[in-house]
Amino acid sequence: MIVQLDCALTTEAKEAAIARLRGFGLQITEVHTHRRHYVVCLGDKGLDIRLVGGVPGVVDVHRVSDPYQLVSRSWRVHPTSIDLGDGVIISEGSGAIMMGPCSVESAEQLEAVADFLVAQGVRIMRGGVFKPRSSPYSFRGLGEEGLALFSQIARPRGLKIISEVLEPSQIEVMYDAVDIFQVGARNSQNFSLLDALGSVDKPVLLKRGLSGTLEELLQSAEYMYARGNERILLCERGIRTYERAYRNTLDLNAVPILKEKTHLPVIVDPSHGIGIRRHVPQMSLAALMAGADGLIIEIHPTPERAMSDADQTLSFTEAAMIVQGARDVGGLYRALCR
Repeated sequence: MIVQLDCALTTEAKEAAIARLRGFGLQITEVHTHRRHYVVCLGDKGLDIRLVGGVPGVVDVHRVSDPYQLVSRSWRVHPTSIDLGDGVIISEGSGAIMMGPCSVESAEQLEAVADFLVAQGVRIMRGGVFKPRSSPYSFRGLGEEGLALFSQIARPRGLKIISEVLEPSQIEVMYDAVDIFQVGARNSQNFSLLDALGSVDKPVLLKRGLSGTLEELLQSAEYMYARGNERILLCERGIRTYERAYRNTLDLNAVPILKEKTHLPVIVDPSHGIGIRRHVPQMSLAALMAGADGLIIEIHPTPERAMSDADQTLSFTEAAMIVQGARDVGGLYRALCR
């Protein structure tokens, strides 16, 4: 059960309300987000919800049967909208596109990509400065130097930045330079990192784990929400199966199911999902037709020379086709859903 308290309550009134809720035999967990004050109540499922609603200071009450409470769609009718400022909003059906290199490599690379995105009307630029790699001998990013370079090039062009954070100690270093923190598949259940990101007032894109179920993804999102961060995006990026004809199995079934289960925006990463450059465009459009609220795609001025994930990285020509196709498909999807 989710109980929303009046944010204007005095400390004494809030404590009195919580004491009343405990009196019903409920297990209480307070959740202070940057916008609201909730109490997650676990316990007697047969409790008359009207008793809870009658407690002074209670604004709203919702009974939620899912193991994840705050990210469940069953209590929040209106889907979450992520406002990045300057008119950049990621919301249900927004078709937001995030593009950029897997790894930040140089000023020349960033300038070329940034200028391309501006010309295409793409407002969010992705790029890794701290890179988790399977091999310790692979390029692992430029670190803080790359982060500063990224910001210096993207900001003046009006581009919003999304970049991966690997550990709690990097959050403070990255905070002023990024608009969205990305949690990669390997860290999808790094609960220390999720707890830390839950305390910041900045959006987080959470990728599904390599072998993670949808419930595990939603529970990971719940960790951040319960710590106070309501601005979360979920990302389907493919899961590891027995098939070896492509990098991962892009589970587009996950998109409509997640849209039913949660009020959070759902993004798809077709680059990692299939891992084969020539097939990324059609999987991008398929993701939008499945109902994805946005895409995150790897591009590079010269993909074959990319220092990370060259096989799945698109050229500018291929990326431009996706941008145009996304606009066309977005209109078709909205027409079908009327």
